[in-house]
Amino acid sequence: MPNLLIPREDLLAFLVAVSFAAGLNVYATIATLGLLAHAGVVVLPGQLGVLAEWWVIGVSSALFAIEFVADKIPVFDLIWNALQTFVRVPVASFLGFAATSQLGPEWQFAAASIGGLVALAAHGGKTAARVAVTPSPEPLSNIGLSLAEDAFTIFVTWFATRHPLIAAAIVLALIVVMVVLIRWIIRALKSLFRRPGGAIPPQTGMVSQP
Repeated sequence: MPNLLIPREDLLAFLVAVSFAAGLNVYATIATLGLLAHAGVVVLPGQLGVLAEWWVIGVSSALFAIEFVADKIPVFDLIWNALQTFVRVPVASFLGFAATSQLGPEWQFAAASIGGLVALAAHGGKTAARVAVTPSPEPLSNIGLSLAEDAFTIFVTWFATRHPLIAAAIVLALIVVMVVLIRWIIRALKSLFRRPGGAIPPQTGMVSQP
């Protein structure tokens, strides 16, 4: 199909949506884009055409399979997500930089910055949600949340290639929700650690004398 992402507003919207997806699961994002491009469903902008190479699709799919398991193990998923901070954000910046290669260096650096910030917001929201559900005694909530993230990552990546403006609007709304969630969790943790230690509650009623 012809590349519908040539207009700059469409390209920016596409990058916002894809960067958000990368912040949730960068390997699923790259594999999805690569498969769509390889199948001729979409023509990726700029230098992102390299994602359609089979070696890129194969490596990203294998890493996605590893993350699919690691991301569903309570407590370990927190460690995994902490390490992925150094992967998701830089890769999202790279995607923005490569996608705008035909627009000049100033656009590339701007797109890289936007991509990194959006991915960081998505990654932070994901981590905050995991912190909230990890104390749950059963693993089903953790597994269910991870499956929802995987499904949404693939969906929003595909949707961004078809309707970039709508996809970006959905992502921006989710970023607002994530900011509220992060603030709520931070406040909850602060109130937990702020509890006075050793305080004796006031006694009521008669106290018998020896």
